[in-house]
Amino acid sequence: MKPITLQNYAEGKWIAGAGGLAELHSAIDGEVVALTSSQGLDFGGMLRFAREKGGPALRALTFHQRALMLKALAEALTAKKDALYELSYNSGATKADSWIDIDGGIGTFAVYQGKGRRELPNSKLLIDGDVEALSRNGTFQGLHVFTSLQGAAVHINAFNFPVWGMLEKLAPTFLAGVPAIVKPASATSYLTEAAVRIMLEANVLPPGALQLIVGSTGDLFDHLTCQDIVSFTGSAQTASKLKAHPAIVREGVRFVAEQDSLNASVLGPDATAESPEFELFIKEVAKEMSVKAGQKCTAIRRAMVPAQLLDAAQEALTARLAKIAPGDPRDEATRMGALVSQSQRNDVRAKIADLAKDSAIVFGDPNASPFNEKGAFLSPILFRCERPWDAKAVHDVEAFGPVSTLMPYKDGADAIALANRGKGSLVMSVFTYDTVFAEAVTLNAGAFHG
Repeated sequence: MKPITLQNYAEGKWIAGAGGLAELHSAIDGEVVALTSSQGLDFGGMLRFAREKGGPALRALTFHQRALMLKALAEALTAKKDALYELSYNSGATKADSWIDIDGGIGTFAVYQGKGRRELPNSKLLIDGDVEALSRNGTFQGLHVFTSLQGAAVHINAFNFPVWGMLEKLAPTFLAGVPAIVKPASATSYLTEAAVRIMLEANVLPPGALQLIVGSTGDLFDHLTCQDIVSFTGSAQTASKLKAHPAIVREGVRFVAEQDSLNASVLGPDATAESPEFELFIKEVAKEMSVKAGQKCTAIRRAMVPAQLLDAAQEALTARLAKIAPGDPRDEATRMGALVSQSQRNDVRAKIADLAKDSAIVFGDPNASPFNEKGAFLSPILFRCERPWDAKAVHDVEAFGPVSTLMPYKDGADAIALANRGKGSLVMSVFTYDTVFAEAVTLNAGAFHG
């Protein structure tokens, strides 16, 4: 199949890059599926167009009108989602993986439109609290209200959810009356571009409300102002670099980052190898290693069990993982697809090497290329860390793929301290029937984890 040349959507027009086309490869067989570039774009012009055209048009609408706009976009995406599913296979995603991304993203629009109409007023201002009397005779009063920013939202998204990652940011942005410039990760930008085309063809967005960059952001950040906002999803290293950009520092640009997350899952001290909690724990760890080939920001990276159950957990988990073989994502029998690209697989392999410095691989071969050596397939990799308090990499390094580490803890307090050693995460799960332990985890680890 001839690769498609992706286009940017800037200042109300579809524009191909002026040169320097980069090749995007199928995660299944390595074939080139798309070409992309953003050379030649007027990035400052894009921000001005968003502020001068998109912003005023969105702010002229009430919350309910913006919510109805989200509803129409969700319906348009639903009507043409089959085409998105077909493109998604090239990212290595199975149909079940794509359901999370595509239907999950559409569902986010649907939820926000419902909340917008039920929970927000049919007006352009959101009142926060009641009128507060600030003087005895009532001549001085105060009332807090929320209004829309008068800049643009720059959304820099990750490769793992090219549809949902975009829509989960666009939903609150549009509802708040702010225009957006979307910059997807290049590896899966062909899927984002297709979704943007569907939304624009629905003809419900005012000009300037949505723009798209399929390539480098060029000098975009140089043109940011105090009314703009940057929302980033990706690595902590890139987040730190972007956050330190002179314009962001100088202008006080709002910067939101979702970055590396060493999520923990804890099997409670009350569990036994025969308890339902043990079975659920094993099932969930294996699932999080295989769904989207472990490429989820919420995937379990550190699996903690009572010391006396470490061997049993390893045996049960390896038995379950042995039934999960990477394969063709188009085959409905396949339970695990590929990583999004060979470069991403190389990155995961490098992180696996780091983790191997203080943990031992007990399942999987990181150097093997299962199913198709031209693709980006990798088997699940399970580590065992005997001495988690002496280890460093397991608490600092995230291999963003089908990788997890089993580790023992001594007691409840030790489990909580180990979980918190990851310095915070998007999510932590606890499998226990002991309400006292559940309460202790909530009180002592809740501040570190989602």
